[in-house]
Amino acid sequence: MNISKGLIIAVDFDGTIVEDAYPGIGEARLFAFETLKRLQADGHRLILWTYRHGKRLDEAVAFCKDNGINFYAVNQSFPEETFKNDVSRKIHADLFIDDRNIGGILGWGEIYQMLTNETPQLPKPKKKGWFKF
Repeated sequence: MNISKGLIIAVDFDGTIVEDAYPGIGEARLFAFETLKRLQADGHRLILWTYRHGKRLDEAVAFCKDNGINFYAVNQSFPEETFKNDVSRKIHADLFIDDRNIGGILGWGEIYQMLTNETPQLPKPKKKGWFKF
């Protein structure tokens, strides 16, 4: 599946971007932020689509911002949308990335490869220890 540029991609938070520790914030999942940054650089709009609201939502948005991700919209289809109780809360997106998919969540490296047919160029881990080889 090689997706075209400029898609709207809705991404869940708990269990998807971070390990599920709701109502706290879990550890970032391996390569989540690197992949999200690359998808944005590729021209896709990211929407944070989560059960969180109020203070818990603000914490999630801040955590993502601290890790270099600013979303196009949060729990809405576009930034100017006003939520009303007389319409569905379902948002418009071309793709949804969520740990509650049938079969669960893939690793972020696999997600990137599936969406682009490319192998991501991820930074190599720094060697630890006293000696450089």
